[in-house]
Formats: sequence, structure tokens, C-alpha cells
Amino acid sequence: MAQPSKTQFGYRRHPDQDRSGVDAAEYPVVVVGAGPVGLSLAIDLAQRGQRVVLLDDADRIGDGSRAICFSKRSLEFWDRLGVGSRMVDKGVVWSVGKIFHGNSQLYQFNLLPEEGHKRPAFINLQQFYAEAYLVDRVEELSGIDLRWRNKVTGLERRNDHVALAIETPDGSYRLRAEYVVACDGARSSLRQMVGAEFAGQVFEDQFLIADVKMTAEFPTERWFWFDPPFHAGRSALLHKQPDDIWRIDLQLNPDADPAVEKRPENVRPRIARMLGHDKFDFEWISLYKFQCRRMDKFIHGRVIFAGDAAHQVSPFGARGANSGLEDAENIAWKLDRVLRGISPEKLLESYHTERSAAADENIRESTRSTDFMAPSSHQEARLRRAVLSLAKETEFGKRMVNGGRLSVPSIYDSPLSSADCDGWRGGPRPGASMLDAPVTSRSGETTFLTDAFIAAGARFALLEFSNGAAVEIPDGVGVIRIGDPDGLSDSTGLAGMRYDAEPGTAYLLRPDGYVAARFKHPTRGAIEAALAHAAGQG
Repeated sequence: MAQPSKTQFGYRRHPDQDRSGVDAAEYPVVVVGAGPVGLSLAIDLAQRGQRVVLLDDADRIGDGSRAICFSKRSLEFWDRLGVGSRMVDKGVVWSVGKIFHGNSQLYQFNLLPEEGHKRPAFINLQQFYAEAYLVDRVEELSGIDLRWRNKVTGLERRNDHVALAIETPDGSYRLRAEYVVACDGARSSLRQMVGAEFAGQVFEDQFLIADVKMTAEFPTERWFWFDPPFHAGRSALLHKQPDDIWRIDLQLNPDADPAVEKRPENVRPRIARMLGHDKFDFEWISLYKFQCRRMDKFIHGRVIFAGDAAHQVSPFGARGANSGLEDAENIAWKLDRVLRGISPEKLLESYHTERSAAADENIRESTRSTDFMAPSSHQEARLRRAVLSLAKETEFGKRMVNGGRLSVPSIYDSPLSSADCDGWRGGPRPGASMLDAPVTSRSGETTFLTDAFIAAGARFALLEFSNGAAVEIPDGVGVIRIGDPDGLSDSTGLAGMRYDAEPGTAYLLRPDGYVAARFKHPTRGAIEAALAHAAGQG
């Protein structure tokens, strides 16, 4: 299998292991789990100046492609972490998907039909590449101590810290942390240690994943079939990955024997029927069942859960890894402010409020997709047949077809939205993520609003469409000024259109790029009030 040049990392003894339990080393944050979520969270915290210990019980990047679809929102987050370009350069860029029923195409969609965005709707990139690039970035940052083959075996929650027992090849030792963030996956041992439930639904239908290497002329699109002639009565999915690797998903019967179905000699005829030839090699074969579950609470004292450790959805729709990365960017800036003492601890409660609501939305969409793809009753099967028949002739029928609603940025419920009624005809409302658009610098160079946000310093920032009278900005707030001779210009008009802006319009952006508030007529007092609310001080 094509892999990054370095996938295995040796264990190294750390001086902390020579300290006694009563004299255990203490750190602001310990992150458990060096997958995409844990790595990204550690990088974000370190770039904000926090010291982070990152523990993983393995010493290698995982096998197989696993998560492959990374969204525009995730790429913008990775841009802030310094790895976005590397991901896009290696990944397969796509935005078009096609839905088939039998031999016929029902319709196609474009997830990003408009121009003027720095990043594409999605890239396909094997998870081992994403992890490798994140590890490379970790190794560039002195604030992160990544410890391989360090397994957390015990956890004690105290009022002002968390005590961890850690097992290594050299024996056990202890650490203390002001906060622990568990990013240790769907089988999270830390979730068990705090006694938390992981409730939801496990679907009986099974899906076979096969990554095959071949040379093919298929376009770089997402193709999804209902009842294809090569796999009658079931569904199938085809995606292109880097290195001439193609991801194929095939729905199996609920009672299929996983051990039998995974044998290459049994998989090959299925794939050959789909492709019309057998000129391919297997890179990875796996089986999975849909699971839509989450914890009741994402925060247990000073132990915070993120990614698959907190919630799990079916892979159709690419809502798993992308929602985990949204967890990471949401908690990082809040934890940083609390550790610095500039926001109260109650700010962390908004992490659970926002991200548990996002998990509910993802589970709801994922469950609907699963029910449509794998009907569990005769009534659901009849409904699907009717919808697929209608989709051949009607637009509303096409909208009812569900082959996996693809991941979009969460929109958080914001109390400021109810007061947000000052003549807005569009633009992102409070609780929505910022929109990208091309802008021009003073030197005439084209850049993007997402780049300007990074340049503002990973903090609260005011995006201001200038009317010639500068707004007094509170201390500690960055400025992105458009239309000012010393700022950026909206040469294409797209920024003003996407933000429903007129001279004087302003948006207060949170450190994760979400809209905290927006103003047609901003004043320092209004900005300060919105800032206090968003920072947990109001």
C-alpha cells in the first residue's frame, strides 16, 4: 500500500516516568488519542501557547484508508494549523456527486457550484496521510510532547486537576493535568473510566469496504447506486483516492458472515462485476455496521470528550471525522481562554451545548440516510421504491432520495439570533461559520477572507466593511477591514454579497471562525456586549 514515508514511531522514555506518584508532573492539558481529532486539537492549543501532552497507546499511524472525505470547513481549520495546503495538494478534489438507480442516473449535484472560495467542497485523502501530515506538524511545535505507547489505565477526577495512571513498555507512571481531553475513539477507555453511557442505535445491515488499486478513467466524482445491476437489491458507492486507489462500499445482507465476506477470493468477484474487469489489486478490506450513538454529556468534570469518543455516526455523509474536527476547533479556543483565566470555566459548558446539538443533527441525518439505504421494514422498502420511481420524473422526488447527506458546518443556536433583526437579507447569522470570499490586498494580490482571519491572530476579530468612520475596537480584538485604503478591497463584490454588507456593516468572529454577532451600525458598546457573551463573561 502507498503510505507516507514514516508510519511507525518508536517509544521513548520520558523524564516524567522517573518521578514518584506524589511528585507527578502536571500539565495544563493532556490529550488522549493521536488520531486526526487529537492531533489537530493539540496543534491548535500549542499554537495558542499552551503546553500539551499527547498520549497514544500505539506507536504507529493506523492501517487502511478509514476516513477519506474531508470537508471545506475541515480544510479551513487545517489551514489555521498550517497543514491545509499539504492536505489539498495530496488529496483528490471533488464537488460533484451522481446518484443512480439501476443503470439510470437519477440526478447529479454540485456541493460548491460558485467560484471564489480558497478551498474545495471536499477532498478525498486516506486518513493515514492526514495523520502523517499532522504528526509532522506536531514535531515542529515545541509546545507538544507526543508520547507513543503510553496507555492510560487509570483516571481520578479531583476538584482542581485530573490524575492519570499511564502504562508504558518501561512500566507505569502518573501525570496530573488541569484538563484531559479524550479523543480515544469509539471504544474510548476513558469513557468507561468516567462511567459514561454511549447510547443510540446499531443498525443490522453490514457494508463491505474495499480499497482497490487500478488505473481507471472514471471522473473524480462521488457515485452512489441504489439496486445496481452488479449488486442487485443493495446499494454501492465509488470514490477516488490518491495513488490510483478507489474506495468501493457494497451493502451486504444483515446475516452475512464477516469472516467469509472479507476473504479476498470472495470479494474479488463482486468488485469484478461492478467494474467489468478484474485488473485491480486489493489495498484494504474491511466490514462495518452503522452505529449512531453519543454520550449524554461531553464534559465530566475536568475530562472532556471529543470525536468518536463522544459520538459516532455512520460513514455515509462524511460526518464522522469532520464533526470530530469541529469538536477540536470548538474546544481549543475555549480551553485556552479558561486556562489563561480570561474567561470563566462556565465557557466550557458551551462546548457541550453546541457540539452535542451538532451531534444530534449528525445522528439524525445519518439515521435518515441509513433508513433510506437499508430499509428495516416492508413499509420503508415500499416508500423507498416509490421515492426512487418519483425521482426519475420529478424534482421533489430527487430531493427525497437520500444516499448520505454530506457534512456541512454546524449552525449553533445563539440567543443573539433572536435580536438579529436589523434588516438582514442574507449573510451568516450568529452561530454560523464565516463564509469565504476573494479579496485584494493593498499590493494588488488576491487573497481570501479565511487567510485574513488567520492573519488577524486566531482570536476574536471584527470583519468590518468600512464607511470611512473607523469603529473603536475593544482591546484584544483583531481587525479585518474591507474598503479602507489601508485594508482589503472587495474587488469582485463577492465578500459584500455573501455578507449582505453595506458601508458600516461588521461581523464579530469567534476564534474558531464562527459568527458571534453582526451589526449594521456597530458601536464599541455593542461589540463589547457581544464579546462578553461569546467569551462566557456576559
